[in-house]
Amino acid sequence: MLEVSNATLHYGAAQALRGVSLKAGAGKITCVLGRNGVGKTSLMRSIVGHHRLTSGSVAFEGKALDRSAAYDRARSGIAFVPQGREIFPLLSVRENLESGFAPLKRADRNVPAHVFELFPVLKQMLGRRGGDLSGGQQQQLAIGRALVMRPKLLVLDEPTEGIQPSVIKDIGRAIRYLRDQAGIAVLLVEQYLDFCRELADEVNIMDRGLIVHTGPAEDLDRADVRKFLTV
Repeated sequence: MLEVSNATLHYGAAQALRGVSLKAGAGKITCVLGRNGVGKTSLMRSIVGHHRLTSGSVAFEGKALDRSAAYDRARSGIAFVPQGREIFPLLSVRENLESGFAPLKRADRNVPAHVFELFPVLKQMLGRRGGDLSGGQQQQLAIGRALVMRPKLLVLDEPTEGIQPSVIKDIGRAIRYLRDQAGIAVLLVEQYLDFCRELADEVNIMDRGLIVHTGPAEDLDRADVRKFLTV
């Protein structure tokens, strides 16, 4: 479904990505791990259209996206939950969810029932301002907003960062549901190894702007793989 080929990215003279290739298939959870500063977020933002690659390509469902703006990628079925959540703090929970309507046809502009089934706290707080929610509730809101878009590919950048364990379990259950019941392709950036080990169908390890290992989640127990994840 998603294929990144030989992607390079520069910020001025600094090179963030060095020939990265990656695939993410429908009905699978693909995890990207690595230390801070190795290029994980740069890769995700290049996939969703926030950064233009220096060279290489991004294709989705067989269509090249290299010249597509972020809003066109959203219309094609790519939804992004950024690191730090980036909800609208002064808008209500309902309004935050409805901001996901932007790429949809008018007939599809409603909140799917499974959003509230996965995150019932959102239904209880529809009238509350986003900025008044806890960090875990804001993360659920950010994921819920992305799901309103009816994505085929969901890109999540460190969804467990700063989140309490009970909410991490809720997020894990939601991601499994999206893979197993909805058939969505999930591309997940994480530093929480146990979370990835439990969820991932495939792991990709990044180091210094390169993918240095690709394999099943069980590889996270190997010493030659874990060396890229320890400080």
